[in-house]
Amino acid sequence: MPPFAKMSYAKSKDFKKAMLYLFKSLKPYRIAVIFSLFLAAIGTVLSIMGPYVLNLMMEEIVILPFDFDAITRFGLILVVMYAFSFGFTYIQNFIMAKVAAKISQNYRTQITEKINKLPLSYFDHNTYGDLLSRMTNDVDLIGQTLNNSLPNLISSLTMIIGIPVMMFTISWELTLFSLIEIPLALGFITLIVRFSQKYFVRQQQYLGDINGHIEEIYSAHNVVKAFNGEAKAINEFDQINTKLKNSARKSQFLSALMMPSINFIGNLIYAGICVFGAWLAIQNNNLLFVTSIITFITYVKLFNQPIAQLGTVFSTLQSSAAASERVMEFLTEPNEPADTGNQTIPVVKGKVEFKNVSFSYEKDKTIIHNFSFTALPGQKIAIVGPTGAGKTTLVNLLMRFYEVDSGEILVDGVNIHDMTRAYARNLFGMVLQETWLFEGTIRDNLKFGNPTATDEEMIKACKMANVHHFITTLPGNYDMILKEDSMVSQGQKQLLTIARAMIQNSPMLILDEATSSVDTRTEVLIQTAMDRLTKGRTSFVIAHRLSTIRDADQIIVMANGEVVEHGKHEELLAKGGFYASLYSSQFDENKQAKE
Repeated sequence: MPPFAKMSYAKSKDFKKAMLYLFKSLKPYRIAVIFSLFLAAIGTVLSIMGPYVLNLMMEEIVILPFDFDAITRFGLILVVMYAFSFGFTYIQNFIMAKVAAKISQNYRTQITEKINKLPLSYFDHNTYGDLLSRMTNDVDLIGQTLNNSLPNLISSLTMIIGIPVMMFTISWELTLFSLIEIPLALGFITLIVRFSQKYFVRQQQYLGDINGHIEEIYSAHNVVKAFNGEAKAINEFDQINTKLKNSARKSQFLSALMMPSINFIGNLIYAGICVFGAWLAIQNNNLLFVTSIITFITYVKLFNQPIAQLGTVFSTLQSSAAASERVMEFLTEPNEPADTGNQTIPVVKGKVEFKNVSFSYEKDKTIIHNFSFTALPGQKIAIVGPTGAGKTTLVNLLMRFYEVDSGEILVDGVNIHDMTRAYARNLFGMVLQETWLFEGTIRDNLKFGNPTATDEEMIKACKMANVHHFITTLPGNYDMILKEDSMVSQGQKQLLTIARAMIQNSPMLILDEATSSVDTRTEVLIQTAMDRLTKGRTSFVIAHRLSTIRDADQIIVMANGEVVEHGKHEELLAKGGFYASLYSSQFDENKQAKE
């Protein structure tokens, strides 16, 4: 994981581009969105007309004698208008909630699909927690924006246009005076948006960082405790959390200025309207104008609402723009290069050839140097060497997790680059040092590589892997749900992964340090299971315990990305070279440990 201290978020983001990307996601639902926004506008218009109808009813009350029929008529009209306004608003909210849920679902589906298309190198440079934050926090924020902010934006704009129109029908003088609020408020909103946008961007990015840190520490809490790393973990958390707090505080402080400032401007205008309206009433000496002033003041109070709401919408849109940009950045990451061929092997024998293979994770650091080697069908090939020698890198190249820089890898004479990745990877079964098992039944875990396998095949494989008896002692047997807290040891998990590889029944195998983290007795069980698994298959075994690969057909000894020796165990010991040195050093370590 890259150190958080080296991350920089000073670069400003493109608000316009992010919002265009967000609105583009609405295209498949444009009819529903347009209809919803139309209902929002109609509902707002009806609510705007309410005070005007109320003014007409008040005029009938002021004029004597009372016209009860007219008052009743205006009252019924008012009730019907507000009822329709409520109905339109409810339908609009329902439609937008459905659209927002659909778009959130689409984004998460796209992110999930994108994960499977990205090269492995992407995950070497990005934390899982940040990716999860994009899928959860950022997508949730986008959904909330589409659900609330867009209808509020339309309602606010409708009110900002509609209320002055109704105000003009009452008094053009008072209307012109009250419209001073618009340029003052919008100017203030624009100023705040300009200063606060960068803090909203940083807030979302630091939120991803803190999720990444928490995910990493939580998943490795045993290691943290074993090395007394609690203080260091808390210190790193505090550093990221402080950055998140500062960016959130600044963004929220600036956005929080909007509503009180707009209300302050509105209240000043409101006070001025009262004084100016009273003066006009005295000048006109018109009793009916008093009811108009009351209605006008109602509109002035209503007018503050959309302006303040507009400020809130713009504040929300800033966070949504940052979230949209983070989702957009991920979805536009370069995919893994497309497959260049679809060649297959009619009958896989298992001959594997490395011809002048060179590879580097970074351009300036070559890991594999002009590597050549041939594994014959059915041979057990052991790969040994010190850490960083390039052992696991060979496996990554075999599985096409990475592509070679030069040279070629052939399986039965066919370049794996001319196969599809899925086909090439299906040629190999894998048993890794990390016993990856997902939360689900033991049956689902075992059949992960071959879902069509029968229960008979599954049980047979488990018996060969020395794990059937253990499974039958568990509650639920093969239908037991595996979880993080399941009482399954590391060795038992390893036996399950061996059984899974047996069920997959691939013609070749890769065993990456499969016995490095178990006790001696379990190692014997695992070794027996692996011997059964590798029988008749070309297999590549990466091991630190050299005692486990004495019977290998060939041992490749690697150092600094190059093959320094290869041959059988006895031959290499007789040479007295690098392998003999490794073996003797390990033997001495074991001897000292026993003493």
